[in-house]
Amino acid sequence: MSASFPSAPVVWMITDQKPGHRNQLRGLGDRLTTRFAPQIHWIEAQRYSASWWQAIFGRAPVIDQPTPDIIIAAGSQTQKLLLACRKRYDAMTVVLMRPALPFAKPDLSIIPAHDNPPDRPDVLITRGVLNAIKPQEQPVEAQNGLILIGGPSEHYEWDGEAILGQVSTLADEYRDWHWTVTSSRRTPAALLEQLTDIQRNNVTFHHHEKTGPNWLIDTLAETRTTWVSPDSVSMVYEALTAGTSTGLLDLKARNNSRVVRGLESLKADGLVTEWQDRAQLMQAEPGKAPKLWEADRAAEWVIRKFREFHQ
Repeated sequence: MSASFPSAPVVWMITDQKPGHRNQLRGLGDRLTTRFAPQIHWIEAQRYSASWWQAIFGRAPVIDQPTPDIIIAAGSQTQKLLLACRKRYDAMTVVLMRPALPFAKPDLSIIPAHDNPPDRPDVLITRGVLNAIKPQEQPVEAQNGLILIGGPSEHYEWDGEAILGQVSTLADEYRDWHWTVTSSRRTPAALLEQLTDIQRNNVTFHHHEKTGPNWLIDTLAETRTTWVSPDSVSMVYEALTAGTSTGLLDLKARNNSRVVRGLESLKADGLVTEWQDRAQLMQAEPGKAPKLWEADRAAEWVIRKFREFHQ
């Protein structure tokens, strides 16, 4: 494409409104805004019907928004609309996942390494999915610990009593730390009740339904060390992005799935610490955790590809 480079590119973010997918889009959008100053418009996929026939032949529904220069989508239910809009608007298209159809691909794909993406110029391979967390501006000297708890998954054998025991162990072994604990949508009711009733002066439990949209962002900004149950892969990467020292609570893997292999890779590269090595993690110097800001790297890559798109 040889059209002139727009001074304020219009970016459509197509969302299926699922929190995880919207968080990926938000993370990339925030970094594009900082680096690129585009006009960002959010498009709810469920408001605009598009079939695979429309996607393949570029028959997009009319969307009452400024004509896009870039269209970005996350979630399998958004790809039909993205591909349908691609031909109608002659925009550069980006998906934050593996493309659904090999013969109707977007221009660019941003795919986490655990999904075994192909090594091609139109694919950016990331460590984990993108997120909206920003690295801490200054190392946190205060002894603030954060414990992020998930729930049953296909990748790890869930053991609520073991998780509760590990929370208690951290509180007992590190009494001069303050521990903030939170749950997720998958946390079983029995464990939620036990966490609510926990009575320790250095532990505060926040039920996930009572935390606001920016609670995790704000909390990670003030956290020195984070422990995460391994089933909660997205929260592992959010803790790493914030720059906290990050450890994994101990659960047994069910299999050698892509998620399990991804966490094993993080261990091998020294990005996360296993439960049995917690003393080492708790003694880590503030601000020395490895840096991982994939949303920023992805934004830089998208901008570079967009400039090439307009040459």
